[in-house]
Amino acid sequence: MKRSLLVVFLWMLLSEINAQSVQNLYTEMALYGKRQRMAKDIRENVIAKTFLQDINEDNEHRFESACNAISQFLIKNDTVKLGFRKLFNAFDQLQYDTRKALLEAAYAVYPTEFTEQIQQIFRKQTDAKLFSMAAAYWIRANPSIDVSNQISIRTVEQFSEPDSFPILESLTHYVQDKIKPKKTSAPSVKDLIQFHKEKGNKVIYSFQRENRDYPGMAIVQNADGSFERRADGAIMMFEQLARSGSSLPYFISNGNTPQGMYSIQGTAVSRLGFIGPTPNIQLVMPLEDSSKNFFHGLKLSNEELISHYQNYWPASWLKFKPRLEALEAGKIGRSEIIAHGTTIDPEFFKDYPFYPLTPTMGCLCAKELWNVTTGKPLVSEQFNMYSAFMSTSGSKGYLIVINLNDKNGPVTRAELEALLK
Repeated sequence: MKRSLLVVFLWMLLSEINAQSVQNLYTEMALYGKRQRMAKDIRENVIAKTFLQDINEDNEHRFESACNAISQFLIKNDTVKLGFRKLFNAFDQLQYDTRKALLEAAYAVYPTEFTEQIQQIFRKQTDAKLFSMAAAYWIRANPSIDVSNQISIRTVEQFSEPDSFPILESLTHYVQDKIKPKKTSAPSVKDLIQFHKEKGNKVIYSFQRENRDYPGMAIVQNADGSFERRADGAIMMFEQLARSGSSLPYFISNGNTPQGMYSIQGTAVSRLGFIGPTPNIQLVMPLEDSSKNFFHGLKLSNEELISHYQNYWPASWLKFKPRLEALEAGKIGRSEIIAHGTTIDPEFFKDYPFYPLTPTMGCLCAKELWNVTTGKPLVSEQFNMYSAFMSTSGSKGYLIVINLNDKNGPVTRAELEALLK
């Protein structure tokens, strides 16, 4: 049998197996009644009922939950504003987690409205993470040299040894980029593809935009350098969103997915309802886990790991600093970023450019649409990507996230095909 016919035959067989498997997926989270009740509960009880109360020690946890819901579902209205004002007025008396949830939620849905309150928090904040969140809000609302200078001065004044806080180092770079944005495009994708082909690495590439409001595309490269392809010979591509609900910078917990290289540790099925029953791809960042796990058996010190990370990039990429974001995020302490599906009702996000994909708490989320009557999948880019990755031997490898450029629009098949030609 000719190789091309064999490939088509095997793909048809795999497609039949996958079709049978994907139809075994079911989630009650997608059912119409369940979604309607949940949306009503989130809006009326979790948020509105809570925010109409006065804050006290007994109900503060409800305010934290309300803020978390606002960040995830991007809900904004007059009641939300009222609740935020109450929380900002009581900020100094709040628990740490409530403070963090408030700053995250305000960043998510009101990019300028609470600048004055957040400036006040910034000026007296002694926690490096909350300080960075407030600074990120302020510089986004007012990307000026004056604000940049004030952030720089306050960083030195507030922290006796700012260099000992990795998050402050990332904040400094972020603020500088906001003032002097550079028109940067990723180096040669061909070089990156060829490099990992020669290394014999099994890799998922997730190509994104700088503006994470727009979805990206993922492709699977086998250890022999070949791509997983459809029956018609075209490279398989999977829609994937790398935007968090808050859209905070990559170096802050629950922020957008950092660029760079992750280690694939295998696959799993989540017990979390909003992620759903589709198999996910388990990832770790550099320094999040041991070097032995990250590099699949190579035991190194943390210093050696940082150095060895550079060996996974071709020469043409070594001056591309965004490849280090995952390394920075791991050093700061971010964790639990995986590639998964979603059962969240996309109607929460109908006014956003990424619709009908759904944001997460910083993970990579593939497009999944569900039948609201049967609870079965209509579209599962996550299952397709998982199946493509698992169609060759081995459940481990690497995943690389890269922003191609700052174009305001989704990454398209035609664009990727041109880059890969």
